[in-house]
Amino acid sequence: MVMMLMSHSQSQSHSHNNNNNSNSSSVQQHHHHHLPQPSPLSLSPISSLPPPSSHRSAADHGVSVAAFPSEVIPSRVRLSDISHYDGAPTATYQKAVEALSGSLMRHNAAVIELGSEDASILRCGFESARLYFKTRAQSAGAVGKGSRGVYVYRAGRALEDSDSSPPCMAEIFRCLGKAARAALCAIARHLRLRSDAFNHLLDDAPLPSNEASSSVLVATCFHALVQNGKGGAGGAKASIPGEVEKGLLTLISSDSPGLQVCDPNGRWYLADNGLASGSVLLLTGKALSHATAGLRPAASYRAAPDISSGPGCGGRTSLAFRLMPQSSAILDCTPIAAAGHVIPQSYVPISVSQFMDDISAEENSLCSHADSTYADPNSLNKEPTLRSVLSDPLSGAYLEDALVVSCGHSFGGLMLRKVIETSRCILCHAEIETRALIPNYALRAAAAAVKHEDDRRLFHNSALRKRRKELGDLTDLGRRISKENGDIAADGGLQRGVQYPFSVNERVVIKGNRRTPDKFVGKEAIITSQCLNGCYPLYAG
Repeated sequence: MVMMLMSHSQSQSHSHNNNNNSNSSSVQQHHHHHLPQPSPLSLSPISSLPPPSSHRSAADHGVSVAAFPSEVIPSRVRLSDISHYDGAPTATYQKAVEALSGSLMRHNAAVIELGSEDASILRCGFESARLYFKTRAQSAGAVGKGSRGVYVYRAGRALEDSDSSPPCMAEIFRCLGKAARAALCAIARHLRLRSDAFNHLLDDAPLPSNEASSSVLVATCFHALVQNGKGGAGGAKASIPGEVEKGLLTLISSDSPGLQVCDPNGRWYLADNGLASGSVLLLTGKALSHATAGLRPAASYRAAPDISSGPGCGGRTSLAFRLMPQSSAILDCTPIAAAGHVIPQSYVPISVSQFMDDISAEENSLCSHADSTYADPNSLNKEPTLRSVLSDPLSGAYLEDALVVSCGHSFGGLMLRKVIETSRCILCHAEIETRALIPNYALRAAAAAVKHEDDRRLFHNSALRKRRKELGDLTDLGRRISKENGDIAADGGLQRGVQYPFSVNERVVIKGNRRTPDKFVGKEAIITSQCLNGCYPLYAG
């Protein structure tokens, strides 16, 4: 009897719960026309959806910073936990490596917390950068015009007498460089590689004498804009293209939030929201993506449509350290393949200089179509260029000695030597017969033709750069003289309009060209008038 009563009560409770669920579902269905329905196949977390009280715009990139979900927060890792050391790995180190790599896979970003000493150096850098940009803006008379100041620091570069830089740049370069190298070692360990697997791509530490670093430190200041009823909340730009870093890693720190990162699901979120003082945001670049065969893809980032001003409404200051590979290094996925990862055929060994040239060509093609609808850089055609196909990826030399191996692929230069030494094809990993090598005359002829055209273009460009350098030296001399006389323009000392390298009644020496008669070459002349087509009427007396 008792069991029957319990069963009866449980059935009543079950039916009561079903009624409540049906009532609540009907209420939710009544309000579903106010909220966007998540896709049943969506992999994004529920917390990334906006609260019911918020209303999202039709385009994700057109909403203000406040409308972006603040729940998406990259994982935080202490720098001391991922720093390399001798001895067996501790549980703290392994946990930090997992958290760092997991955050990069889920959010395309991670946060590294610096130590107290490094945090003090970072705060000093922000103060010096703000003072530097404020002083330069005041001297140029550009306060309140909504400008952007940028300063690029490269370690080992000799500073000129007229080149002033913010203080603490060298200390910040060392501080963030140490953090970037530690993060790169942690990424390598998570991919089952040696911690120093990517060290051959980096500069020597410390740098050799009289050698500039490949990595750079960029200080940026976004001055506050006067809205005038435009660009406010809800009226931001309709489309802000994202940027993709070229190098290995990028560490970014700002005095106020305003940087958005695109996650693997294609959603933009405010990545530096709540970033404490002494913390930096870690992003991966295209060079690391190629070196890891796409296992660590490059992150896309952009400035938020409505960035909040920094302290005192003086603007937003940020410091970005870009860990760049050496131009002479080779991006090779052989260690990744040796670790057991699958390597797509598109990830072939390539020199860093050629890799950067290909990226610049993609960016130029994207800029040439700036008037059309914006296309995501990740959706661009990744077909190799003609130069990359006809050149050796290790040495960069053209395949004028191309040979066909037994598997059907063609190699030349250092790559051919490597294939012969290993008796295995680099592309298909098939064993080859070193005795059965056939010259590829068609590939050799194509490489020779492209090399001839490239040499002709390089000769023309070198002559053009030489002429521009001569004109630039004369222009700098004129600006220096004008500055000594007190004739400084209102906008940074740069005169707007047409710039003439020579002035009227100025004495010059005729260098001439192929069409100049020999009797005029080397003689002094006087500029009689200015001309817009690059020619100057002279009086040789």
